[in-house]
Amino acid sequence: MKYQKLLSEFKNQLDQLENGNGDILFKAESGISQVEKYLKKLRVQINEKTFSSLVDEIYFFKHIKPQFFSKLIYYGRLFNIESKRPRGSNAAQIKYLKNQIEKLQIFFNDNLEFYNYYRRGANSLDEQYFVRGNRDLRLPLESFHFLIDVHFSTCQDGTVANIMAYDMLIVYLQGEIDFLTISIDELKDKPMERPSKLFWTGSKTDLIELIYALHSSSSINSGTVDIKELAAHFEHFYNIDLGNYYHTFIEIRSRKTVRTKFLDKLIEMLQKRMDAFDD
Repeated sequence: MKYQKLLSEFKNQLDQLENGNGDILFKAESGISQVEKYLKKLRVQINEKTFSSLVDEIYFFKHIKPQFFSKLIYYGRLFNIESKRPRGSNAAQIKYLKNQIEKLQIFFNDNLEFYNYYRRGANSLDEQYFVRGNRDLRLPLESFHFLIDVHFSTCQDGTVANIMAYDMLIVYLQGEIDFLTISIDELKDKPMERPSKLFWTGSKTDLIELIYALHSSSSINSGTVDIKELAAHFEHFYNIDLGNYYHTFIEIRSRKTVRTKFLDKLIEMLQKRMDAFDD
């Protein structure tokens, strides 16, 4: 079937994104864009053909579409969670991440009946759940997207996508918690680093522009360092809280005239200094 080829291409694209450079917010934003593109292609393919049988229709909405749609939910929630993640201590971050997992678990509790049906591989109600045109008024309001797009949705394919997405999110969040917990344990075993006596006295926006320039140049760890780790390094050594540096970077990208104001200023000032030695 055509959509099997599209699914394979889709997975390859996301694998390249996940294994490539860029911080988690960049990957989430890029992932959303990629998934939207492939969902549109998938929708066109479905609109151009009629399923040969109810079995084919059920299989598509139960197993194929959720693989695409779940990634859109995953990247959207991931971007939201990471963009609001506190910049404080490991303990504060762990508390925040655990709270996010608890919020995701509420979805499973609210959809426990269908969750158990899907998890045990049942199929007795598949014709009601995964054939277009059927309604289930017991669904939570956020699941009623199928009423808007009746040709590309069933009453439960979105619920399957949410289950898949939230499973992925919980794995990611638990991994981050484990990493931060190990970091706390390591700090207990060695003396704290002396605080830096250096202070960044320019604007936060200027420093963020510089950090992204360094990250883009691949001059640190051959470009393998994460932007989050790089930002934390500068925050520590220059005694500054950069806040939501990713959103600041978006603002820098959106400048109407010169986008690299600080870098251009650095070049100008360095050239003047070298010219002064030449006189």
